[in-house]
Amino acid sequence: MSNAATLSDSPLQVLESAVQPVIERLGKHSLFDRIRTLEDVRCFMEHHVYAVWDFMCLLKALQTAVTCTTVPWLPVGDAGTRRLINEICLDEESDELGDGRCFSHLELYLEAMKEAGASTSTAFGFLDTLRKGSGVDDALRLPGIPHAAREFVQHTMAVIESRATHRIAAAFTVGREQAIPVMFTPIVNSIARGQPSLSIFRLYLERHIELDSDKHGPLGMRMLAQLCGERQQAWQEATEGAIAALQARERMWDGILTAIEAGTWG
Repeated sequence: MSNAATLSDSPLQVLESAVQPVIERLGKHSLFDRIRTLEDVRCFMEHHVYAVWDFMCLLKALQTAVTCTTVPWLPVGDAGTRRLINEICLDEESDELGDGRCFSHLELYLEAMKEAGASTSTAFGFLDTLRKGSGVDDALRLPGIPHAAREFVQHTMAVIESRATHRIAAAFTVGREQAIPVMFTPIVNSIARGQPSLSIFRLYLERHIELDSDKHGPLGMRMLAQLCGERQQAWQEATEGAIAALQARERMWDGILTAIEAGTWG
């Protein structure tokens, strides 16, 4: 797709054209070539697990906004949009992996971390702090949470707290679902070259590439188009939000690369 929008382009095409250069940069990030050893993979995972968690926050914020999640139940908004977000929730929150077991993708990721020998203590401590009623800002102050991961989550939570559904949808759809196949394919290739035994991590990555390329990405873009409608201001804000989400990911990749090269993180 050309990066130059024309007057005949639809608002969705204009958005896609605007974000394409950032997505392409993410797919070519130096981090992917630098993931060579098992220790590199562990460093990556101990950062990235927080992005896996806050992805679910974006998703549930959207579900809360476009469906009814309270009792008494009442129909809310557009039924097509409700179906789109509920289909994505089904896969992300309770994916069936072919052996009869179901996992949220965060739970699957934590299993992958254990298989790789990455530390999960800080991530579980973060989740336990939230379960005890602390806010996200307080939980992010736990020692051991990498700075790059903390900043990434803070960006995500600021988007959610805006309560602007089209902005949340843009961060979710373009910043995550559309970009994930581009970002995760090089990681799969890096693991294949150096760490073929990381079967659960490969499953996680390949499952996201499959779902986001074939199903969630297209569904999400339809949802974003429905939410923005004919409102030019909404499309402008969605485009800005999508770019900001992608740039936040780029900064996190920069932080992980720096940590790997330094041989330490936290």
